[in-house]
Amino acid sequence: MTEAMNFLDLALYIAFAALALGQVFSMVRLVLGPTYGDRILALDTMVINALGLVVVLGISQGVQIYFEVALLIAMLGFVSTVALARFLLRGDIIE
Repeated sequence: MTEAMNFLDLALYIAFAALALGQVFSMVRLVLGPTYGDRILALDTMVINALGLVVVLGISQGVQIYFEVALLIAMLGFVSTVALARFLLRGDIIE
């Protein structure tokens, strides 16, 4: 049983590291992105990585509230990405 727990802990550490590295790379693209499209895509990728971090944190701590927080972040991330894209393409959000 302890080997399974050690394997799960190792998998969680690897997941944390991979998602954190993805956040760093997305932040670099956000800062250096030559076009607005690259920056919007970087922000959307950062939202997805944040979702992954929250879910992995919930798995590692065994607390279910993190999954509800992940759903809220997902909804906010989608709406904000669409709003930002419409603003950059059309100049306004609501017609």
